[in-house]
Amino acid sequence: MKIDNSLPLEYSTEENRLKILGFWIFLAAEIALFATLFATYFAYQGRTGNGPGTEIFEITPVLINTFALLTSSFTIGLAVNAMRLGNKKAMLTFLGLTLALGLVFLGVEIKEFFTFVHEGATIQTSGYLSILFSTLGTHGAHVSLGFFWGLFIIIQVSKYGLTPHTANKAFIFSLYWHFLDVVWIFIFSFVYLKGMM
Repeated sequence: MKIDNSLPLEYSTEENRLKILGFWIFLAAEIALFATLFATYFAYQGRTGNGPGTEIFEITPVLINTFALLTSSFTIGLAVNAMRLGNKKAMLTFLGLTLALGLVFLGVEIKEFFTFVHEGATIQTSGYLSILFSTLGTHGAHVSLGFFWGLFIIIQVSKYGLTPHTANKAFIFSLYWHFLDVVWIFIFSFVYLKGMM
């Protein structure tokens, strides 16, 4: 394995560069998935039947989740920067903060789902609520997967240090986490804010 020291560690081998390219292709498929969910959401918007609609939204949990995910986007960026500087301790600290903010997001979202159900808004109530739960749930499932993925990276970097292999994994994880943040901005803007207007 030939290492190019003129490049950042995560790009330092041909295999690493190909893995990053492959992950960008994977993210294109993820964009298609969320685009389909958004298109379906817009098609069913307002089709609430006898169930509740956007009046179930509350601004406080939405703002907490938005703050948590946008801040986590910043901390994952700091983790990648620390990794590129060779500072393993700072990288692990910022990665841990990122995952903690992800847990805050998941906790608030789960509580929000229980509130929705308590108010009579379930996945079976109407087409609108079905796609709302599907869209939010798919994003939440991605955040949950990201949390466990990030834990495995923390374990690997702690055990093996910053190598081209672990740096590549951490960088690809950061791309995934930024993608989830971008999807949340769309959910925040076009589901919650639009729904509360």
